[in-house]
Amino acid sequence: MTVPGRLVEFVQALREHGLQIGPGETIDAAGAVSVLGFSDREQLRHGLAATLLRRSGHEAVFDAIFDLYFPLATGAPEVTRSETPDVEELRAQLADALAGGDDALLAQLAAAAVALLGAYGQVGEGSSPGSGGWSAHQALERLRPQTLIAAVAERMASGEFTDRLARDEARSRVAEFEDRVAAEARRRVAELRGRDRIARYSIPKAADQRDFITANRDQLAALRRTVKPLSRRLATRLAARRRHARRGALDLRRTFRRSLSTGGVAMRPAFRKPRPGRPEIVLLCDVSGSVAGFAQFTLMLVEALHDQFSRVRAFAFVDATAEVTELVADNDADPARLVERILSESGVVRWDGHSNYGRALRDFVTDSLDAVGPRTSVLVLGDARTNGGDPNLPALRQIVDRARRTYWLNPEPRASWGSGDSATEAYRTLVDMYECRNAEQLTGVIARLLPV
Repeated sequence: MTVPGRLVEFVQALREHGLQIGPGETIDAAGAVSVLGFSDREQLRHGLAATLLRRSGHEAVFDAIFDLYFPLATGAPEVTRSETPDVEELRAQLADALAGGDDALLAQLAAAAVALLGAYGQVGEGSSPGSGGWSAHQALERLRPQTLIAAVAERMASGEFTDRLARDEARSRVAEFEDRVAAEARRRVAELRGRDRIARYSIPKAADQRDFITANRDQLAALRRTVKPLSRRLATRLAARRRHARRGALDLRRTFRRSLSTGGVAMRPAFRKPRPGRPEIVLLCDVSGSVAGFAQFTLMLVEALHDQFSRVRAFAFVDATAEVTELVADNDADPARLVERILSESGVVRWDGHSNYGRALRDFVTDSLDAVGPRTSVLVLGDARTNGGDPNLPALRQIVDRARRTYWLNPEPRASWGSGDSATEAYRTLVDMYECRNAEQLTGVIARLLPV
């Protein structure tokens, strides 16, 4: 394949993982390739990243796809072609490489581990398609690098590291080695089944495209790091919309009146002056179970945009409703513990701990309906699963009638709406509901819905 063809396929794979890359960036990347060449692979990686990456949080996806389309080598590593597996010898070499921080040797050992310990089924010439391959999980399970952390840390601590720092550094180097093994296994499998297929199905999604509901602890931590950049972009976008809105809508009556002096030709259009003042936002969030992560990111995102609104008030609920505005606005609070603090300090769990939308809406209407006025936009956050309880549509109707706008953001896939105990179909008769499964969708919906 030609270099331009490979570069186009590389860009296409990045686009399929949510990276927004236009023709201009692709041309810049081609220029970087022509200038940098292929003699220094890491230099080429940095050059392509500089031309193709726009946002933080996409580096891991970029590196994984780069390793597939611009691999360090092809086929089996030379040192393994005539040797039989020897796990203990590999472990001893790995311990030396980890303690010494020898990147070149670690790369060779990762390749050797996959070749000698990660093969499964029938691989090689004559094997049927899909009958075999290489598994990073199998290689790591047999090599057990995690069990080397203590020994490596002990050897490192005898030098310049203290015990605690040495253990942290050893753990970090082992994690990097595991990433190398995973990348090597993907490279070997890609040679069997095609780069495009492996890039599409084997590389994890970017942080802003991971589902709130299924993300694990590490992925949620990566998501939190994306909130501040997202809020800055949203604030810039909202400020621009507000500047354009100051001009106001076209006033046809005044425009035609002015046109009398020019014989009916509308030479000078007149515009209506917009009403002064910024909108108010009220958030009503389900913080129970798996939807808590979604509520947490939405609360953090809207709070980061508080300068764009005259007032932001947040209410949380599980089986009872309580205002949590001060908790969300607490700059000293740990973002990772926001939902835990809401659950433990605000009194949103009063009965059995299962989300009860009917009771939550009733509590809000009874105690806090005055928070909603004619300038207020209400965002309801939750999966609308009522656990078989009353959805309490009359209470939601009171909120809708009182607010300027009301929207419902649902973290479940649209295909699941209405299934089981979901009351989405009933709620959708009163409010517009939008799918918000990841940070990218959340940003798009917030930017589109929030009033100017």
